[in-house]
Amino acid sequence: MSKCRCNICAIIPTYNNAGTVRQVIDDVLRHCDQVIVVNDGSTDETATILQALPAGVTVMTHTENKGKGHALVTGFRKAKEMGFTHAVTIDADGQHFADDIPLLVEEMRRDPEAIIVGCRNLTEENMPRQNTFANRFSNFWFKLQTGIPLPDTQSGFRLYPLALLKGLSLITSRYEAELELLVFAAWAGVSVKSVSVRVYYPPAEERVSHFRPVYDFFRISVLNTILCVVALFVGLKQWAYTIFSFAYFLCFALDMTVRGFFLLTLGGATKEHKLKYHTILQRKSRFVINHVPGTTFSYSNPNGETFDKPAMIISNHQSHLDLMGIMMLTPKVIILTKNWVWHNPFYGIVIRYADFFPITDTDQMMNDLKQKVEEGYSVMIFPEGTRSEDCRIQRFHRGAFYLAEQLGLDILPVYINGFGKVLPKKSWHLHPGHMSVEVMPREKITEGYRATARKMHKKFVAGFALNDE
Repeated sequence: MSKCRCNICAIIPTYNNAGTVRQVIDDVLRHCDQVIVVNDGSTDETATILQALPAGVTVMTHTENKGKGHALVTGFRKAKEMGFTHAVTIDADGQHFADDIPLLVEEMRRDPEAIIVGCRNLTEENMPRQNTFANRFSNFWFKLQTGIPLPDTQSGFRLYPLALLKGLSLITSRYEAELELLVFAAWAGVSVKSVSVRVYYPPAEERVSHFRPVYDFFRISVLNTILCVVALFVGLKQWAYTIFSFAYFLCFALDMTVRGFFLLTLGGATKEHKLKYHTILQRKSRFVINHVPGTTFSYSNPNGETFDKPAMIISNHQSHLDLMGIMMLTPKVIILTKNWVWHNPFYGIVIRYADFFPITDTDQMMNDLKQKVEEGYSVMIFPEGTRSEDCRIQRFHRGAFYLAEQLGLDILPVYINGFGKVLPKKSWHLHPGHMSVEVMPREKITEGYRATARKMHKKFVAGFALNDE
């Protein structure tokens, strides 16, 4: 397999692995140009072996053994200092196959903000019995603490997004530290995913193991007791955020319903009143998005788009929160929705007051849109048609581009990111995280709506992929 060219390094913690560490380093260098080796106070010949290494290897040394957790933290901090965005961790005992690194990288490209865990086959020949039990024990507690099923929480073969890594001030420092890193990251809203990898366990007489069954089980039990207590408070806090936020969204919907009744029903649905209603909607949407508890938000408009000239705004679709991310852009926007959204008992009346049309094939919809465009309104549609569960860009339907061609509108792409992590599809539970909206340059339809649909899909996929160069 070819060497990965992403901004990724490899971190290899080692303690008394003189017999295997050099081979592991050489194998890893076939896939990553930069390797950070952390010698965690080895007392065998490891230090001598690490004195003669090829280019691309950085050695960090602990004068005494501090534990695998401390060794990983040392490696993470060095990797961030060197400017890397991601780091693969791999054990120095030779149990992992470096040729599986591209599997982790491939999954990372689909979700650059996830921790990717290389999950081993726990029924593999020569797999130590105490390790199997410890892993299942750890898997149970991890699911209890985070709600995430993971088949191998003790695997040291992982790919971390360094900017989102939480828990660098570890409670523990040894065998159980990797579980702690996963738990704190999951609580912070970082996705944890797995891919199947191979594993090799040498015969017992050749194996170098630092796992101490009684002592390490005791430490794991103490850690899990602490994490369960913390999980209780974290869970209560997140549910409090969720209840508060949905109460706030309910108040938002009720407020806009009341305003619509007085402004548009009693006051008359004039153009001036419609624009005033849209302006209030924009202002309140911006406020809500910037004040979702436990989250941060950023807005980017590098090209200075003013929205003065009508356009067909297209965006990826991740969450129920996406509508507010679009409504905050400009008061002069008409969003095309599905019928169930238009009839939604929670906020459907607000949608109808704002003249957000349900998607139909009727000539009346086209006539209504033409009138709104003539009044200076842009039209917005989610080309995917539905939210994606994993935030990946799905197939673009051609309808948005056909409408743009018929209405004579430019295409105005808007990237929505993080909304699906804060409020995932099929979830009513808010998660902490960062949300962002980025307005991209306009593009004209010059090759027909079908070709434009394909072109814009590729643009979105590329925009959300990690740059390989």
